[in-house]
Parts: sequence; structure tokens; C-alpha cells
Amino acid sequence: MDTGTRLKLVRESYQLSQRELARRSGVTNATISLIEQNRVSPSVSSLKKLLEGIPMSLADFFTFDEPPREESYIFRSAEQPDLGRHGLRLLLVGATVPGRQMRFLREQYAPGASSGEEPIVHSEGEECGLVTRGTIELTIDGQVNILNAGDGYYFPTTLAHRFQNIGQDEAEIISANTPANF
Repeated sequence: MDTGTRLKLVRESYQLSQRELARRSGVTNATISLIEQNRVSPSVSSLKKLLEGIPMSLADFFTFDEPPREESYIFRSAEQPDLGRHGLRLLLVGATVPGRQMRFLREQYAPGASSGEEPIVHSEGEECGLVTRGTIELTIDGQVNILNAGDGYYFPTTLAHRFQNIGQDEAEIISANTPANF
């Protein structure tokens, strides 16, 4: 299901008008309308901001209409919702685990793709990861770092950070962070 259709489904199931969701999230009513019509594709951070007005996590958003699972400790490829956009795939392992304490992602960056123009900052937590293929430019608190396959990172998520594939081929990162921020 596309993001716009899913947003409309979630918003209506919570009995919120576009105007009410706009008021709660600080996003304009016009922007919500454009997203729901699939005329605009929101970035992960924009979608997260919208969902804070419901409130709902990104994981819950992408698994909203799925039937409850029986207890399972295995998450096959097809059971990892893609939270990414614009050449970035963010495949979330364990999205349906109630009360998750960490977020575990398989991140796939097309050449030139990034985590977004704006750096990411969280109010608390830590993140670590390992580049499994490709070349990633990781900026942490203004410091630019070039990471290749086999290189890893570990930093507090309270520092502004941004990822970008600067190579010619797809890059992949396996990452985890706590607390589970989506």
C-alpha cells in the first residue's frame, strides 16, 4: 500500500479530519491533502512528525492493517516493512514485536540517496551500525566520516547525524538503536 492511501486509512480510523491532524502535528492541511493524494511523498522525518499527531510510531503505521501474529522470533524478508523513501530502503526487523526496546534496520541506499537533507536528532539514545557494502558518508555533529564495507559506528543519537551513499553502487548498513524511535 502506498503512503498516501495508508495515511488516509489511519487518519480516518482514528476519526481525525485533515484539519485536526494538521493542528496536532504542525503540518499544513494542504500538505496532508497532497500526501493523501500521492502528489507528495513525505520524508521519513516528515511522516514521523505527522504520526506524532495521532500518536503512532512509524512501525505501527506500516503494519497498521496487518493481522496480529502468533508469537514468532523469526522475521522473513517479506515481513520487514520498508520505512524509507527516495532511494533509501529502511527494512525494519521485528516491527510487530510489542514493546520493542530497540530498532534494528537493514538500510539500503541507492547511489546518491541519503537519510534526508536535514540531520536527524533524537532526544535520547544510542545508535550503532556496520557498513556491509558500498561507501557511506556519515556526518555526526558536523564531522564528516567516510565509511566503507566493514567499517562501523557507535554514537549518541542526541548528536545531529546524516547518512549518504557517495559511491557508484548501492550501499548497505545494518544498524540498531535504542530506544526504538520507530
